[in-house]
Amino acid sequence: MIVSEGETPRPPRRQRYPGKNPRRFEDKYKELDPAAHSETVAKVLASGKTPAGSHVPIMVDECLSALDLNPGSRGIDCTLGYGGHALAILEKIQPGGMLWGLDQDAIELPKTEARIRRAGFGEDEFIAVRSNFAGMPKVLRAQSIDGVDFVFADLGCSSMQYDDPSRGFSFKHQGPLDMRMNPTRGLTAADLIKKLEPKELEEILRENSDEPQAGRIAAALAGRSFATTLELVTAIRLVADIDPENLVLKRVFQAIRIEVNDEFGALAAFLKTVPSCLKPGGRVAILTFHSGEDRRVKKSFQAGMRDGVYAAMSEGVITAGSAERRANPRSTAAKLRWAVKV
Repeated sequence: MIVSEGETPRPPRRQRYPGKNPRRFEDKYKELDPAAHSETVAKVLASGKTPAGSHVPIMVDECLSALDLNPGSRGIDCTLGYGGHALAILEKIQPGGMLWGLDQDAIELPKTEARIRRAGFGEDEFIAVRSNFAGMPKVLRAQSIDGVDFVFADLGCSSMQYDDPSRGFSFKHQGPLDMRMNPTRGLTAADLIKKLEPKELEEILRENSDEPQAGRIAAALAGRSFATTLELVTAIRLVADIDPENLVLKRVFQAIRIEVNDEFGALAAFLKTVPSCLKPGGRVAILTFHSGEDRRVKKSFQAGMRDGVYAAMSEGVITAGSAERRANPRSTAAKLRWAVKV
């Protein structure tokens, strides 16, 4: 725009989108720029929703309590995500504390590191590392660290991954059928479905999400090519009895996502290596959102108690309070367990 001398520049035009409010992820420019539009973000949070491109950390107080943090503590956030838990941890362990933040998502990790730097934490307090949480021992060896005081993990997908159609995690939005948490490696969901036999896909649907219609759905999907999320949704709707809450679609997408990212395999490797990464008396706290994940965590902690690896573990599972469940519906499925190394 050319401005003549003495004229006041006009403000930029409002971004155009259909309807009164933006519905598409890419049109929610105010939510995607929270620093410049804090009032809009506050309204979205007050309505019980998560602003686009962000993530509301779940059960923060309960997680901090489970980790029993002190100034000077050193530990690992194995699933850095948006950095909400990491920022709360960093505040608790200063002065003198150190946090390593691991995340395999090459898209989100630089954004989160920049966010934490803007909050005032330098490299002597926080280091971001691109790694799956199963690679924690390798990360510690690279840092010449024998053990840490605490390990924290928040399993599953983050809101940024679910809500961004370009990542292909959600059945609600049109996007490429990808679902990789690390978008630089491995098979996409489309590649996986195309290479599977019906029996293989049926087993995945049963094991990863307890899908009652696994056989029928697998027979219709396995070996076929689906370029987008909504193509897959259409195919599922043609053969499955879809409930009003779309639980069938949720289970199918969940099961495929878990397989694409080998989430259960990575969790098994992580649980096996946690004790060797903790100092004596060190604590581990793990948030899960899937019954299969929680079952694996519980059994690992119980086995550690029997074998004399852990001295204590949480009595039962810890869940979000009623106020948090109302304010953030995504907290409803969360389950927290902790253990203390001998």
